[in-house]
Amino acid sequence: MKLLSRLTRSAPPTVRTGDETAPQANIPSELFDRVKAIEIRARRLVNDLFLGEYHAVFRGRGIEFDELRPYTPGDDVRSIDWKAFARTGTPLIRRYREDRDLTVVFLVDVSASQSAGTLKRTKGDLAAELCAVLALAAIRNKDRVGLLLFASKPERYVRPASGSTHVLRVVREVLWAQPKTRGTDIGAALEYLTGVQKRRATVFLISDFLTRDYAPQLRAAAGRHDIIALRVRETIDEALPDAGIITLADAETGVAVEVDTGSASVREAYAEQVRMLDSERRYLFGSLGIDEIALSVGTDYVPALLRFFRRRAVGAA
Repeated sequence: MKLLSRLTRSAPPTVRTGDETAPQANIPSELFDRVKAIEIRARRLVNDLFLGEYHAVFRGRGIEFDELRPYTPGDDVRSIDWKAFARTGTPLIRRYREDRDLTVVFLVDVSASQSAGTLKRTKGDLAAELCAVLALAAIRNKDRVGLLLFASKPERYVRPASGSTHVLRVVREVLWAQPKTRGTDIGAALEYLTGVQKRRATVFLISDFLTRDYAPQLRAAAGRHDIIALRVRETIDEALPDAGIITLADAETGVAVEVDTGSASVREAYAEQVRMLDSERRYLFGSLGIDEIALSVGTDYVPALLRFFRRRAVGAA
């Protein structure tokens, strides 16, 4: 049974890919304004806070030789290539560069519950901005970025690519998502990912995680990829307000029920369902070594991201 927090105010699935041309004529001009506003904020955050943090945490496959250059006073003498010095009689410094070749993929829940709620800003809006910040940091570090949107089935797949224009494409796809299926199936999205993304990738899985039954697919995906969960919620996802008798509608099924939120036992039963889901998920993530970042609509997400990066940086050192 689906949680009431989703409110309104076989064969492999056929998934639209990034090679298709999006129906630009149907996209309202306000969407482009929203994409631009998100880009501006994301660039500022990346430049001021996240660029160095991202590079420190998500490192490439190794270090490879780049070039020899003449020694200059102040260089570390330990970097002198003594074999080259013996051949040429000139002290030369060996320079290396990081071989990154990293791929970042965003798995974003675009089910109806992501655009529902009680706040002006939605979980989908926050997901789009998170994608923008992380994708821009990845692109600036010369990594490739891909995207998989999902509801009850994978909906749209954008193959990993690089470039700032591609970041805007990713943001636009998240904001303009129009899923053809109802419900949420994280397992189906993870199964599709393991089929199309053969090489190891860093995967940001973005959802409210108010669902279950995806453990087998998560284990398979975690065995191949580095998965990081971004749990995006708003307050009503976890606690009903004391507002008397109200009608709640499941955003994904349309089923409406009348609930007496003035009853403490009703509010507690609702919150207990969420706590059970969270407890199951935390145990599953912990057993697989998956990091989770808890984020809330209406709350600044920067401190939570910085804590994650710095915690990871300590582990990577």
